[in-house]
Amino acid sequence: MYMVYDIGGTFVKYAYVDRTGEAVNSGKFETPYVDAETLIKQIVAVAKTYTGVQGLAISCPGTIDVQTGVVYHGGALKYLHEVNMKQRLSEALHLPVSIENDAKCAALAELWKGSVKNHLNSVVLVIGTGVGGAIIINGALYRGAHLEAGEQSYVMDRYDVQTNKATFVGETCSASLTVKEIAETVGLEAHDGEGVFRYLNAGHREALQIFDRFCHHLAAQIINLQYVVDPEIFAIGGGISVQPLFIERLRKAIAEILTQNPHHVAKPKLTTCHFRSQANVYGALYQHLLEYQS
Repeated sequence: MYMVYDIGGTFVKYAYVDRTGEAVNSGKFETPYVDAETLIKQIVAVAKTYTGVQGLAISCPGTIDVQTGVVYHGGALKYLHEVNMKQRLSEALHLPVSIENDAKCAALAELWKGSVKNHLNSVVLVIGTGVGGAIIINGALYRGAHLEAGEQSYVMDRYDVQTNKATFVGETCSASLTVKEIAETVGLEAHDGEGVFRYLNAGHREALQIFDRFCHHLAAQIINLQYVVDPEIFAIGGGISVQPLFIERLRKAIAEILTQNPHHVAKPKLTTCHFRSQANVYGALYQHLLEYQS
């Protein structure tokens, strides 16, 4: 049995799972914003309540060196920067520990048991506050020389040669910012995603204009990635991916760009991610199994 932790900005979710990823028990606690020591103590305390644990698998924000276990930047949890979570937890519990970036865990879940498991080369994009991404080449996650492969949020969407200022994919392709803008336009609470999609599905003109702009920005990046990586398939995840209208309008945006720019030869193929809220749990466990039992 294994303990798997998904460290998020609001909660740390945990699950006591077998080697197939099937959860026997699960729970969560509020993510501490004090320091790394507090987070580590809480993870250890939970693990000690379970018996027969063979190892810990961690999904964590930030840039992760999976070999050393050091976290860089840490996303919203700035205190994790340059903390060796792998070493600290292993010393505390005398167990093997693995750690991987959360977006890459989502991709690993899709590679192991999800929508890209039968493909050698694929790209997984997780659309949320920003755009998390992962590139899979020859059936394995590609991290890059500086652990930054697939970090689509940092790709420049536009660049002004006069000012040297850029806008980034993490802004123009942010589902959260798009939902907020539509909500403000139609008079809803800022993060009322369900309400926003009621307006979109009803064909509200202004809401659809904002949404289609978002879809076209994302479509352009997918076409660009098709040329750079040339994957067999793109798997699109994040909460927004459960909305059929999103994939429909995204495919329409890709088709429109290709039609209006006939020199394009790329033909990206899209699917949705199989896993939803449990993606990081499955992916973190798969990384652990690859690391210690391959």
